Parts: sequence; C-alpha cells; structure tokens
Amino acid sequence: MASKRDYYEVLGVSRDASEAEIKKAYRRLARKYHPDMNPDNKEEAAEKFKEIHEAYEVLSDPEKRRRYDQFGHAAFDMGAGAGAGTGAGMDFGSFGGFDDLGDIFDAFFGGFGSPFGRRRRSGPQRGSDLEMDLQITFEEAAFGTEREVRIDRWEDCEECGGSGAAPGTRPITCPKCGGTGQVRVTQRIAFGHFQTVSTCDRCQGRGKIVENPCSACHGRGKVRRPRRVKVKVPAGVDTGSALRLAGEGELGINGGPPGDLFVRIQVLPHKVFKREQDDVVVEIPISFVQAALGDSIEIPTLDGKMKFKIPEGTQPGTVFRLRGKGIPHLQGYGRGDQVVKIKVVVPTRLNEKQKELLRKFENTVQPDQYQLRKGFFEKMKDAFMG
Repeated sequence: MASKRDYYEVLGVSRDASEAEIKKAYRRLARKYHPDMNPDNKEEAAEKFKEIHEAYEVLSDPEKRRRYDQFGHAAFDMGAGAGAGTGAGMDFGSFGGFDDLGDIFDAFFGGFGSPFGRRRRSGPQRGSDLEMDLQITFEEAAFGTEREVRIDRWEDCEECGGSGAAPGTRPITCPKCGGTGQVRVTQRIAFGHFQTVSTCDRCQGRGKIVENPCSACHGRGKVRRPRRVKVKVPAGVDTGSALRLAGEGELGINGGPPGDLFVRIQVLPHKVFKREQDDVVVEIPISFVQAALGDSIEIPTLDGKMKFKIPEGTQPGTVFRLRGKGIPHLQGYGRGDQVVKIKVVVPTRLNEKQKELLRKFENTVQPDQYQLRKGFFEKMKDAFMG
C-alpha cells in the first residue's frame, strides 16, 4: 500500500501556515480538482479531491493538527483521531454535512450564476452590472455637468411579458428535471458512491420549457433595447473616477433587483490648463521687458479672464498662486488654487539697431542688478578658487 503524502504537501502550504492560508489553499485546490471541473477524468479527480479534503479535515482542526505535527499519520492510524485520515468507505453522497459534492462546491464558490458553470434554479437574483466610459471636458470635470448617455441592456419582452412563450401560451415544466433545473447522477467509484449535480441540459437550468416561442424574442423572454440614462457628473472628478448609478444595470432574474451602471470618467486635455491634484496650472509667457519693468496683463482662469500684475524684476520660473481659483474639492468644501508659472520669452531675429540698443543697455547695468547671476558667480568663485 502506498504511503500517504504529507498533509502540508497535499495542500501546498508550509508547516507554520495560518488557518486562513490553509483554508485558502483548500478552496483553491477543491475548485481545481472538483469532479465537475474534470468531466474527462472524474475518478482521478475524485481521488485527488478526497486526499485534499482529508488533509484539510486534519489541518483545519487545531487539536488534530497538533497531534499530526507530533505523530504524523500514525496519530490517526492508532485511532487517536477517529474519522480523520482514514478515508475508508467514504460516501461522497453524505460528505461532511452536505448533500453532495455540488453543495460543497457551492458553499465555497457560489451556486447559481457562479463562473464555473454550476447553475441552480433558485429565487430572485440580482442583475449584472454594466460599465461604460464617458469623456468630458476639463471645465465639465471642474464644475460638474449632466450628460445623457445611451446604454444597451436586456429587458423583458413586451410581447410575451418575459415568459418567452407566444401570446396565449405558457411554458411547461421540464419533464427531465421536474422543474428543479438540475439533474443528479450517481456513480460508483473505488471509494464509494460519487454523486454530481449538473444543470439540466433540456431546460438549461430554467425548470421550464417553451414549446411555442414568442416571435419577438425567439423564446428568450428578453430583448436587447437601447436606453437613455442621465448621468450627473459632480464637480471635481478626474480621469479614473467611477460614478455608480444604482439600478441602471441589467434587470434581475426571477424578480431580483437590477444591477448597477458604472460610468468611468475620462477628462479630455485642455489647451491651456493642466491639473495637479486640485490645482490648475497655467504657464504665462512674458517678454523680458515686462519681466524687468513689470506689467499688468490678462490671464485665463476657470472663471474667465482676469487682470494680473507682474511685479517689477520678475524672474523666469517665478510661480504665483491664486487662492481658490482651482478645481472644487470632490469630497469636501472649497477649491484648489491656480498656479501661474512665469516664462520669460527672449526675442529672436533682432536687427542691428535692436542689437545695438541692447548692447548699450547692457553696458549701463551694474553687476549687483543681476542678483541671480551675481549669486551664481560668487558661489563658483568659492567652489573653485577657495
């Protein structure tokens, strides 16, 4: 008889793994080796599943785990852990308090509508969520806006009222599953009986069969229709913001509530402004004469144009801050600032007269009038000449 594998090795965890890590490993492996997920190799999958469950049954129980860490498999071979680690005569039809392996799978991973294809006929179910992208302008993001968008979603067919049957007729109970939407199959394997529950292939889990389908929806009971939805975009949103419109997703099933619509915001770039968090940044070009003498200029803001005074002797790269002229705070009160960055533009293609005037001007400037240049040369002298 082949020796049993170490339980920690079976679950793929370290010997000091936490309870949460053990449970997570078990769920992952149970999903991977569940016989329903291995229809082409059910017997081998069932053996693997049994080994995984046996390991989890011991390692998830603190007392059993303590004995296993001390004595290994012998702790249970000697009878110290009755029911754990034996596996003999295991009947998958009454596995750990569940009706069948399908119930175990559903308890871990969800039944109806799970991504693994198990579909149980149940009560009301919430509809699926929908997603869409919405492009807005810089100003709309700053101050908010209201847009009407179009979404396509499944809605009950008006012709048949959502039944899928032609007017004057009704769906009938599925004769294969008796209206349950699922069928059970019992197989005998090496360890006992193995019972699986699968979606009824006759009614696709609905429990009903439409013999005379509606001509408008072709028996589906639903039709794809465009719908107009108003989206209120709050002030202060930015690219990546997601707005949730409750109840605007797909309709629910069996009377369940509808899903939600999630609108992802994409803000178009602005020709002049840039955004840094809730501040608006604008670069203003001025001439070196305006920088030297000062000037009153007109600058753009989100609220329109405004007069702005450039102080005498303004240096290139100087930053001014206009309080409260930025983006409104999305979650709170007030607004960010507008940051004005000064860019001094040097003229090009000067004629000889202009050049001569500049030379004369340069000869009249005292060294201490170039504060930044004076400071630089003093630092250089200290650095290289001691």
